Amino acid sequence: MNWKGILVLTITATLFSTAGFSQANLLNAKTPEEVGKKTEAQIEADNDEPLPYGYVDDRDILWSKTVWERIDLDERINFPFYYPIDTIGIGQARRSLYHVLVSNIKNGNIDEVYVDSYFTEKRKFSDLEATLQKVDTTDLGYEQLNAGEQVSAEYINRRNLTAADIQEYRIKGVWYFDKRQGELKYRLLGIAPVAPDVNFIDSEQSDLVELFWVWFPSAREILHEAKAFNDHNSSRPISFDQLLNARRFDAVIYKEENVQGDRAIKEYIPDNAMFQLLEAQRIKENIRNKEQDMWSY
Repeated sequence: MNWKGILVLTITATLFSTAGFSQANLLNAKTPEEVGKKTEAQIEADNDEPLPYGYVDDRDILWSKTVWERIDLDERINFPFYYPIDTIGIGQARRSLYHVLVSNIKNGNIDEVYVDSYFTEKRKFSDLEATLQKVDTTDLGYEQLNAGEQVSAEYINRRNLTAADIQEYRIKGVWYFDKRQGELKYRLLGIAPVAPDVNFIDSEQSDLVELFWVWFPSAREILHEAKAFNDHNSSRPISFDQLLNARRFDAVIYKEENVQGDRAIKEYIPDNAMFQLLEAQRIKENIRNKEQDMWSY
């Protein structure tokens, strides 16, 4: 075997060996329960924390623009936010973004939850239950109710929204030009899962509704601990915080702050999806050109 063959064999072996480290302690575990468990030395060496935001003084912001965007989960590049939708047949380490948000809102780890993207009215998980679950009584249950009897549990249908029902995410962020560093930057402010109205979810036509808005900076540590699947290297999963901050997704602008009360694009370009996309692209190009314009004399 010549040196070229040895080199190819070495590279191939390296690739296959690194592909197996998809979970912590996978190759050293003596029982399945030990998979994913790290020693105290490993945890200390990892120093796995979200990258802190630098302080930005208001006087350093030369220009800014707030925009709202839509992340369509039907697009392949956005699949890491959608999958896995089945939590039974997969390990505890992998969960969808919706599952991470809802479970942490329920247990109180995420408490900055609001009704809309302006973050003026807070909500608790108990306030969201009517949005996330439909409770319906069958005809036999109504018969028991009319007879003055207590409705049996078997005659009550419950329909919970799951990760499979989420069709898109909506995010709110601000583009700003930092004159101290001389560059255009983006800061994510909020994120909201969007699904069909749970009360009409089984009908043929159901309007999409924003389930809740999470103030993103307050949830960064939770989203950093939750890892998404990395197609390029399963031994190095990427966190949801990293995905969102690095803008590793495809999104379309559907609203920008404006003098008309932050009206959405579809409000002044109705019933024309092509022109709406062109308008979103125009807004995006204007923002991208702002940095170049700052350096033009």
